[in-house]
Amino acid sequence: MIERIWSGQSPLYWLLLPLSWLYGLITTILRYSYKSGLKKSWRAPVPVVVVGNLTAGGNGKTPVVIWLVETLQLHGFRVGVVSRGYGGKSPHYPLVLSESTTTAQAGDEPVLIYQRTGAPVAVSPLRSDAVKALLAEHELDVIITDDGLQHYALKRDVEIVVVDGVRRFGNGHWLPAGPMRERASRLRSVDAIITNGGTAETGELAMILQPGKAVNLVTGEQRDASALRNVVAMAGIGHPPRFFATLKQLGLTLQKEVAFADHKAYQIEQLSGLAQSGQILLMTEKDAVKCRGFAQANWWYLPVEAKIQGRLAEKLLQRITDLILKKSH
Repeated sequence: MIERIWSGQSPLYWLLLPLSWLYGLITTILRYSYKSGLKKSWRAPVPVVVVGNLTAGGNGKTPVVIWLVETLQLHGFRVGVVSRGYGGKSPHYPLVLSESTTTAQAGDEPVLIYQRTGAPVAVSPLRSDAVKALLAEHELDVIITDDGLQHYALKRDVEIVVVDGVRRFGNGHWLPAGPMRERASRLRSVDAIITNGGTAETGELAMILQPGKAVNLVTGEQRDASALRNVVAMAGIGHPPRFFATLKQLGLTLQKEVAFADHKAYQIEQLSGLAQSGQILLMTEKDAVKCRGFAQANWWYLPVEAKIQGRLAEKLLQRITDLILKKSH
């Protein structure tokens, strides 16, 4: 229902407009208070790059963060990542991730980033505390924040917004009548706009999510996803239909599609009956990091990798590189 409201297919958004106007008023006042100096922002001693979005729901921020981290690592830079840690609850903050950190403590996305990139990762509701914790333990050249475009308590040097190229901005209204955290006019003040799927507009960086080989959660075996048979697909991400569509594009005929809420904490009882004998349960990598402790032999996940190329991507990376080199001297 919420997707229909946000996409403009349902007139029920009219009932939510008063709450949207209140949301917009509060967020506008908050942003102005930081911009005017009424509220203080903290600046890190190294460049900070924010990867965020203007809308609620999954737009592909985490693959962009991983792309940025891995690309900068290839250039020899020491990269750290901070996050709110949504979906996790730690007994203390800031929390610097280690091999033993669970998704219940740190949230699924920080654990995924940590496992994929090997970069130092810290989470905290106050992201400046997470940055300070990382810098206290590691020599770093740059900090990437996973989400946090609206977290103005942390000053940033580069702002990147990820846009869903298919859904774009829905009906354009603030939450909860629409999907917007900020108005689309905010795009005029950011450094780069990365469009995930669909058609990138002028000045936007086109991105595609390229699937890798499917991986078995228990054995680590890898196979082409197209070789899997009798597949039940599940996804607990911001926009599950994107995952199901990817599988169909790979030639899979799905026996069933099961969508869960984003950041859902799974229990084995919820998942063990989804795939019957002779069937495969195929999930996203973000789901897999929460399921490894109780995975069954017929559970697989499909990793994806952000592909962002072209002159605008090179320009963005050069801007970040220049900032790193400038602050290191």
